[in-house]
Amino acid sequence: MRVEFEVLGPVTARDADSGRPIALKGPRHRAVLARLLVARRRVVPVPRLVADLWDEPPAGAVPALRTFVAALRRALEPDRPPRTPARLLITEGPGYALRADPATVDAERFSSAVAAATPDTLAQALALWRGPAYADVADAPWARTERSRLGELRLQAVERRAALLLDRGRAAEAVPDLDAHAAEHPWREDGWRLLALALYRTGRQGEALAVLRRARALLVEQLGVDPGPALRRLEADILAQAGHLEGTAGRVEQVWERTAAAYDRAVGGGSRVRLESTVGLLRELAVTGGGGLEAARDQRTAAVAAAEELGDPDLTARVIGAYDVPAIWTRVDDPEHAARVVASAERTLAALPPDAHPAARARLLATVAVESRGTRSARGPRAAGEAVRLARELGDAPLLAFALNGLFMQSCRGSGLAGRREEIGAELVTLGERHALPSYGILGRLIRLQARCARADFAGADAQAAAAERLAERYDRPLVGVFTQWYGALRLAETGTVPQAEAAYRAAADGLPDAGMPGLAAGLLPLALLGLRMRHGLSPEPEPEEGPETAAPGAAYRAADWGPYAPWTRPLLLLARNRRAEAATALRTLPPPPYDLLYEAMWCLTARAAVLLGDRETLARARAELAPAAGELAGAGSGLLTLGPVADYL
Repeated sequence: MRVEFEVLGPVTARDADSGRPIALKGPRHRAVLARLLVARRRVVPVPRLVADLWDEPPAGAVPALRTFVAALRRALEPDRPPRTPARLLITEGPGYALRADPATVDAERFSSAVAAATPDTLAQALALWRGPAYADVADAPWARTERSRLGELRLQAVERRAALLLDRGRAAEAVPDLDAHAAEHPWREDGWRLLALALYRTGRQGEALAVLRRARALLVEQLGVDPGPALRRLEADILAQAGHLEGTAGRVEQVWERTAAAYDRAVGGGSRVRLESTVGLLRELAVTGGGGLEAARDQRTAAVAAAEELGDPDLTARVIGAYDVPAIWTRVDDPEHAARVVASAERTLAALPPDAHPAARARLLATVAVESRGTRSARGPRAAGEAVRLARELGDAPLLAFALNGLFMQSCRGSGLAGRREEIGAELVTLGERHALPSYGILGRLIRLQARCARADFAGADAQAAAAERLAERYDRPLVGVFTQWYGALRLAETGTVPQAEAAYRAAADGLPDAGMPGLAAGLLPLALLGLRMRHGLSPEPEPEEGPETAAPGAAYRAADWGPYAPWTRPLLLLARNRRAEAATALRTLPPPPYDLLYEAMWCLTARAAVLLGDRETLARARAELAPAAGELAGAGSGLLTLGPVADYL
């Protein structure tokens, strides 16, 4: 049993898997547990424990303490065999220690989340609180310092989250929590200051001034002190409507509105200029992820269609080629949309006059290469190679970065090509750094992360992930976190335990629905969990769990949406259900895998099923396809999941 401890409220222990509370018997047992948790994994000598538990220790205090400890051990480790050492509540030297993993104690998780300090992590951290810390031992002198520390940290977290929301232009979100915070803790001047500033930035100047006057009255009446300089200065600035009070986000909004108005005055109804400008805006919208990416995809199709209707191939080439959004996943999110863009690009290439600028032709070719990724079309790799050649001849760094993206998208046409992708990623990193192309610098880092994963170089992959996250933070690229979180799960699948990796995969999958990348999300979690089970020699389908709703073996897998990976997982799942004849038929009718980052993984699934079915023809074909990747981890070139060493399958 894995145990989690809660001290941000009454002291409790829970079975982490079921969520059920663990019975801790009487108040002395709970007090012993609380005292050891306060010590934070340090040894507490027996005399100290006795003195803390009893104001006047009775004659049998030490034996009683040992009885409490023994009962706690039975509750916390019910499956521990007799006469084996405890692993959680241990005896060491002169006393006892609770060696709980920090991740299993809510106060430790809270402290870590506060250190990470983003609005979301702080909101999650504050949600851990169920009341005052160590609520059921509130009167104990030994708990006083820790309760005070945690309480102060909680107040700082409320104020820090509010400040971050204000920095990000989300003042309205900060007002409700700040209002309650200031009312409950009227002596905290920073709470009043942040509340007044949040109200001002939401257009509520009168309320902001009223808050500052209420703060002044409370401070004078209850504490006998005048407001500090920060509150006095803020009041004066609000009365003067000082420009700096708007903050960075407010100034950005003003710049945006003025620029949009100037654009409307200057451009008017100029449809050609507006089309090109629109695509530039869509490119920026796409890198925000989520709804922005989906909206950009939809509007791009409309922009390309509108350009073609004007009958100007040069304009259409610029509109199509301007959408040079870096792409990392080698499967398109919307195949129909991609096919339409490729068709438009091909028509425009054919219609371009002979004297058209080579850059226009290169951008169209790069578009064909990017949008035909994951297919077995021979046009994609030829277009990618030609686009790179033209970009190098022109010495155009942004164009070369776009063309290299197309080359990367066409770099999965066989197994064992991680080294080639590493070269592409390294060149993109260099271009990004030398020519101020941060989006392509991030892309290069993620490509190198994938290539390092394929070769089990996790130290190298860690460095690339960290560099990508730094750039993402600096340039506000939220989608990067989706890929680095999945990388963390992959790393655990290779270096950690099955439960750790499964939990990490599930946590990573939770972020996919909001990422705006259905081509990435579809079927990814069940495939990752299947790979995890195969990596550790387990059955493709889990054993049945307790309860009638999961009584059938592998019920969760049967209900899973395997997305585009269904054909390659089906033979193995049928075999796990003892449906051998159907599995053999499914294996014989398997199509060749698409040319994407999971090419080796699909062949390994095929090979495993062929071994179990004794299909020597398929085995021979699988071995020939996988042989070039003998030194790689199957699937890990995706940076998302792993099926283990290709050599094992060979």
